[in-house]
Amino acid sequence: MSKVTVVGAGNVGATVANVLAHEDIVKEVVMIDIKGDIARGKALDSWQQAPIDYYSTYLSGSEDYSATEGSDIVVITAGLPRKPGMSRDDLIATNAQIVNGVTASILKYSDNPIIIVVSNPLDVMTYVAYKASGLDSSRVMGMAGILDTARYRAFLAEALKVSPKDIQAVLMGGHGDTMVPLPRYTTVAGIPVTELIDAESLDKIVERTKFGGGELVQLMGTSAWYAPGAAAAQMVSSIVKDERRIFPCCVKLQGEYGISDIFVGAPVILGKNGIEKIIELQLNADEMQLLNDSAEHVKQVMEVYDRMAL
Repeated sequence: MSKVTVVGAGNVGATVANVLAHEDIVKEVVMIDIKGDIARGKALDSWQQAPIDYYSTYLSGSEDYSATEGSDIVVITAGLPRKPGMSRDDLIATNAQIVNGVTASILKYSDNPIIIVVSNPLDVMTYVAYKASGLDSSRVMGMAGILDTARYRAFLAEALKVSPKDIQAVLMGGHGDTMVPLPRYTTVAGIPVTELIDAESLDKIVERTKFGGGELVQLMGTSAWYAPGAAAAQMVSSIVKDERRIFPCCVKLQGEYGISDIFVGAPVILGKNGIEKIIELQLNADEMQLLNDSAEHVKQVMEVYDRMAL
């Protein structure tokens, strides 16, 4: 795979492009934005960084989708960011129109690309891109779980005073307040986290994780970008290198966990064909109830989109 397009040259999109360039695993990264000069400027800035940080990936920017021709992977970050007091669901009408238009434009110039959606509200925007693209569901996914687990792992590392490198975790469900952290599947260098931290402290970390995005919006007045951008780039990397890494991603469930036709977070194997496999964990009754509740919330937002005349 040699070409990646990033749609949206805002903070998140620019971070995706820059992190990918540093990985030095693709020939070209194209940034697309309605503000073409912003896309060109940020791409040029990152390209001028190449001799310093020693990578060969070429970056360019444009407002013209013809520049995306022949893209292997497309990362969609376009859309309005959340403002203080705004829920992800408040964004649905505006961002659905944007993602719908972006996806149609991409498919004019690239056959069968893999699409990674970062735009919020994440789960329904992934659904929007899936419907607009007509691609197989294995090739359309959302970036949420990697970011959510990263926040969870960062908070745990801070509390335990250990390296975040040693913490592994799985989260499922919708992106946001209804996500389903799974402490039972959280380990620190192979040690169950429950052996290292008390239940009350762990519960507080779980709750902080659920509202991790909102915490950053309150602090900065806009959505996060370093961690989300790096998370999307990590997904691209696993696909390009066919690493078959196991990540929690927003995917279309088709009977897994007893859930069908809903885009929700679940652990998957990510390789050169996109979602190579959805992994079914043996959830207990409480975990399954939380997942069902989260899926129902996502379904309701999907239905809101279906009722819109876009």
